[in-house]
Amino acid sequence: MAGGAQNGHSAIAHGARDLPSVIIDDYNIELANEEGFIGDRVSKGAFRDLVEDWREKLRQLGDDPLGDIPSQDISKKRLDRLLLSDDVLGAGLVFGAVEDFAQELATVVRRFLRQKDWRDTQAIVVGGGFSDSRIGHFTISRAAVILRAGGLEVHLEPIRNHPDEAGLIGAAHLAPAWIFSGYDSLLAVDIGGSNFRAGVLVTNRKKAPDLSRAAVWRSEHWRHRCEEPAPSRDAAVDRLVGMLRELIIRAERARLKLAPFIGVGCPGLIEADGSITRGGQNLPGNWESNRFNLPEALRQAIPEIDGHETMVLMHNDAVVQGLSEVPNMGAYQRWGVLTIGTGLGNARFTYRNRENETSAEA
Repeated sequence: MAGGAQNGHSAIAHGARDLPSVIIDDYNIELANEEGFIGDRVSKGAFRDLVEDWREKLRQLGDDPLGDIPSQDISKKRLDRLLLSDDVLGAGLVFGAVEDFAQELATVVRRFLRQKDWRDTQAIVVGGGFSDSRIGHFTISRAAVILRAGGLEVHLEPIRNHPDEAGLIGAAHLAPAWIFSGYDSLLAVDIGGSNFRAGVLVTNRKKAPDLSRAAVWRSEHWRHRCEEPAPSRDAAVDRLVGMLRELIIRAERARLKLAPFIGVGCPGLIEADGSITRGGQNLPGNWESNRFNLPEALRQAIPEIDGHETMVLMHNDAVVQGLSEVPNMGAYQRWGVLTIGTGLGNARFTYRNRENETSAEA
């Protein structure tokens, strides 16, 4: 990777805390108690477990509005419809799970806010696949009320961009501004415990230098969790490379000026050399091996874009999803993100242009 400082910022590195727009105060913290990791209480699987708990209570009386379908297989859309339906038992069942999950989410938020690097957090956006649903929005809204009623003045709200796109859009905020000179688009990758996504972002920097108009032009999606047998790590990387190459071809055909840059969001604690220290347990194969480096693998597979050496920058996936909110969080100095998916991702940010204010207040 590039070695020297640029525009007064830290040297460019994977997993950097010092980014063009924000300072990352903390990310990927794994809080635990005697029952295990706190984040496990607010995962997609945990919500389905709550649905199953309420179904079991109804089954004891002979009624289950969801029939014989396993709770883990019920779609978010069906739960959304049931939530707003005239089916009293069905709606009540989903409301019960939403209320229980909101209480858990509020408890987890309180625990985060007690951490040193999360103190004085003014707002938290909630992303991940769970937020893209009525049940997700109801849960977040209910948790916000619980927190406010309990005396915590923190704003809790769903992420604004669709979570499938937020994990791509945020990659634009990883790149130094000079990388975009003469270009109008870039490649972004969002790696998750269930899915891989790759896309072409149009930055629209001429219309909005703060990247508030950045948008996904085209994307490719692969649900690796559904593959039988489960893919190996090398097979997964090959699939990702194929997705990126196809996107490069499409961008060239559309005459987009694609920057020689790939921004990657990936679960785990990302080291400066691009290796993953921990947190990659839900990915296919062993991604925490010291002999594996995804950014280097991508650079070797795609050494050039538009005749220039490819730069790859990787950061934690929750960080990248949170970065998509940078243009929207101007009312706050310190804010965070929680992503509810296969696990619970997290990150806390402070705006760079308010760094002096932060130091003065401290």
